[in-house]
Amino acid sequence: MATLTATLLGGPAHAQVTAPVPSPGPVMPMAPRTVPGQLANARAIAPFLAQLMQRDPAAVLSVVQIGDSHTAGDMITQGLRQSLQLRLGGAGRGMMPAGKPYQGYLSWGMTARQGGEWQGNALFGPQRRGDGAALGFSGFTQTASMPGAAMSLTADGPATRFTRFTLCGVTGPEAGAVSVTFDGMPAEPISLSAPVSGGACFTRTATVPVTQAVVATLDTRPVSLTAWETRTGTPGAIVANLGVVGARLMHLARADDAIAGAELAAARPDLVIIAFGTNEGFDPALRLDETEAALRVAVARVRRMAGAQVPILLLGPPDAASNRPAVALPQSADTVACAAGWSVPGHLAQMRTLERRMATTLGVAFWDWQGAMGGSCSTMAWTAAGLQRGDHVHFSRDGGRMIGAALAADLFAAAAALPARQP
Repeated sequence: MATLTATLLGGPAHAQVTAPVPSPGPVMPMAPRTVPGQLANARAIAPFLAQLMQRDPAAVLSVVQIGDSHTAGDMITQGLRQSLQLRLGGAGRGMMPAGKPYQGYLSWGMTARQGGEWQGNALFGPQRRGDGAALGFSGFTQTASMPGAAMSLTADGPATRFTRFTLCGVTGPEAGAVSVTFDGMPAEPISLSAPVSGGACFTRTATVPVTQAVVATLDTRPVSLTAWETRTGTPGAIVANLGVVGARLMHLARADDAIAGAELAAARPDLVIIAFGTNEGFDPALRLDETEAALRVAVARVRRMAGAQVPILLLGPPDAASNRPAVALPQSADTVACAAGWSVPGHLAQMRTLERRMATTLGVAFWDWQGAMGGSCSTMAWTAAGLQRGDHVHFSRDGGRMIGAALAADLFAAAAALPARQP
């Protein structure tokens, strides 16, 4: 039997294990297919669903997803982005962390670069510094204190060229300023100086679509940038992915209200997706009471910052498995043994149950990601087909496309089922 080295979510970030590659034959011989009808409590997002069906031809429909590595990797969100934009048109790439916050960072449709002068901070992980620069829901902040420190965002093709560029950062009395250029042509500089510490987002526009925006510090005053966004200037859909590898719901408490609020105000979401639960589910010491409290706080904060009228959708964790004894051995009666030493942790099922219950309690919608994959142990077939990686947790590009398309299909189906408005 072949082996592979994989990065697993449960336990320390980036923990490496050697795992057997399961034989796909006896587990699930059929190629994986997504299962429709996984959206629960759809009435909680009825305003967003109505927008899907009764589109203003000049409007931008904005979706913001906040989550863990599934969101950070942009596989699932890219699948959702593609599906929405095929139906509604492409309005832009969507908000993402400023710069290139870590090696291996992926941003579909755009290429992000930054110089070595920038120092990062994060909500969670090896970059996390408790005394570092303040953070927003984007999950990362990049700081430089010298002139000429630059970062760039480049469209990978005509579809993601843009006429509108938004930059978010930490403001305060000591904060510096940056220049902004579009395809080498200067735009109005951005000053982050403010009487009191906080956060703000600034927008610059171009008269014609541009391929690249370059941001560079102007002097030695510190500049801390958290997020940026591009829009095409045309109607359609836009999907932001704000995620941190290894993050849990409780880590959102580390985000500063002023900065996170500025990011959401700039993104102007019509729907906020909160996508956590995998890291919690892989924790043998999971405390459901603490997780429930963190979920309540996260939903309340999003409502306070984005507006109580903005609908929220919870994504339950996907089907995933572990072969580590501390995780794969029964944590509860909910643990399911699959094959070749891999098991679906019982705490993953408990997280899914908690989120489904809390969706009703908090008045938000819930989408059953595991159900869309085919249920418990479907990860074996998804991995064998190359749709999930060998860690039985993360997804390939094709797997992300399938999951994102399944979510979009359920949203459109729920929208079509809405009662017709009375004249």
